[in-house]
Amino acid sequence: MKNRITTQQAADFLTAHDNYLILTHMRPDGDTVGCAAGLCRALRQVGKRACILENEGVSSLFSPYLEGLTPQPGFSPDTVVAVDMAARSMFPDNAKPYLDRVDLTVDHHGSQEFYARATCLDSDKAACGQIIYEIVRQFAQITPEIGEALYVAVSTDCGCFQYSNTDASVHRVAADLMDSGFDPYPVNRRHFRGKTLKRLQLESVLTQSLELRDGGATALVFLTQDTIKQVGADERDMEDISAFVGQIDGVKNGITLKENHCDNEVKISLRTDPGDLNASKVCALLGGGGHAAAAGAMVEGSMEEVRQKVIDAIEQIRHG
Repeated sequence: MKNRITTQQAADFLTAHDNYLILTHMRPDGDTVGCAAGLCRALRQVGKRACILENEGVSSLFSPYLEGLTPQPGFSPDTVVAVDMAARSMFPDNAKPYLDRVDLTVDHHGSQEFYARATCLDSDKAACGQIIYEIVRQFAQITPEIGEALYVAVSTDCGCFQYSNTDASVHRVAADLMDSGFDPYPVNRRHFRGKTLKRLQLESVLTQSLELRDGGATALVFLTQDTIKQVGADERDMEDISAFVGQIDGVKNGITLKENHCDNEVKISLRTDPGDLNASKVCALLGGGGHAAAAGAMVEGSMEEVRQKVIDAIEQIRHG
């Protein structure tokens, strides 16, 4: 039975318990990391013991926000909270022992599986950071450190307020977070303006591999492990690489296929115009999920096999 709670009930729960371990999802992005960091700092501010479980997948782009927040050896949590995690499949290996121990999940995905004892869900929110902000401000002061972490959560999930999920409420939350006193310029430059040379080289390769369909409205790009090794790229260089194809004029729907480290497995990332194609429905057919405008899945098969599976799924959603 689904136990959905409000932000007020979530705040009451958090102030009534202690000894927190906060979980972030596989291949952590700015939303899950920012939410975890902001929530952890807020809980510590009001005298709670709180830590964030280490996530080996976090890139150097986001790891600074977790400094000083991971647990000391021997820490045993009493309360487990997951942020921005819709499904059991999103748990990193070291978080899987807590699958049956999650007391509270805070999330914004319509594909939420309700695996926790209580779930604070608002699928209308563009970012989980908006929900964490609504919860935290009910029991803690939004300091510059908390404000910066939650700003990272909100701004990265909205593509610096350029994605279709951006609405007036996103801007209002961002403004409130900026009022906390942190300097947004270095944050915005770090996440939205600066690019490594290796990232530019990857984008060049993706441009060369570009496949256009539907008269140029749909584009597919392919990123192989050989290319990644040839460029010498790491996870930071590839952060949000799936957004690249959507920058091309005329492209409504961008599909990025990236070979995983494991053999015969490809990660699919869809960024779409939800009025033209529902990304979540496409990825649901492939064992994944997400939002109407942004979704993903991990699919077994070669690059060519997975390419065809994606095309078939898109056609099935469009034509039934």
